[in-house]
Amino acid sequence: MEEYLQSALEIVKAQASARPMTEDEIISMVRSIANGIAAINAGQESSKTEDSAAPAMDPKKAIKEASITCLECGKSFKVITKKHLAVHGLTPEEYKAKHGYKKTQALACKSLARERRAKMKDMKLWERKGNKAE
Repeated sequence: MEEYLQSALEIVKAQASARPMTEDEIISMVRSIANGIAAINAGQESSKTEDSAAPAMDPKKAIKEASITCLECGKSFKVITKKHLAVHGLTPEEYKAKHGYKKTQALACKSLARERRAKMKDMKLWERKGNKAE
């Protein structure tokens, strides 16, 4: 297991030099990668390891007031972006379908979604479009 841990540390070290990471992210990533390397070496499918590493969280509870938790990796964000979902090999539509969200569900925390909704109502784009046609 030590050789797997050493390989995982090298990978995470490279990732941490490319972008800022919290201590929890580093620990989680090292653990996840070491387990993944061990599973591949043992001949197991990596998809089983990813499923067991993913947090067992209710999709409804993943969207909180100030954050949204990715149900694939367990990291918290204000918005789950297309770029992040691409890391998991998913599009936003596939992610929503996989976890039972409505197609119209924003992948953002509640406060940010509420701010965006209010801003769109204030802009009243539907009225401007009608005025230009006249």
